[in-house]
Amino acid sequence: MGFLSEFKEFAIKGNLVDFAIGVVIGGAFASVTGSFVNDIFTPPLGLLIGDMDFSSLVITLREVSETKPAVVISYGKFVQTVINFILVAFVMFLIIKAMNALKKKEEAAPAPPPEPTTSEKLLAEIRDLLKK
Repeated sequence: MGFLSEFKEFAIKGNLVDFAIGVVIGGAFASVTGSFVNDIFTPPLGLLIGDMDFSSLVITLREVSETKPAVVISYGKFVQTVINFILVAFVMFLIIKAMNALKKKEEAAPAPPPEPTTSEKLLAEIRDLLKK
């Protein structure tokens, strides 16, 4: 089997196509989740904690000089990234929890009783006739 035909077989397998669709949908969902956290969830939280922004916190290892830039450890950006991750994880938890609650409601709805078979209908008619 030639290299190109092997690649073609690999590229059009269902699993790879499913994976590609998942990546595209995941990217779109990530932007929706990011927007939800940044635009809806974070502003009230920032209001509660006093608009704290950790991203400017640094440890200066070497001051800026005329010939060399400053060397800093930007631990505040790391802290801010961890906080953003926790917020995204929390929002995802809430979304999944809500989806699971909706699924449980759908599953809890009782199924309608099955339609009686022809034999059962005939037996019911015979029973009703015998009662008379």
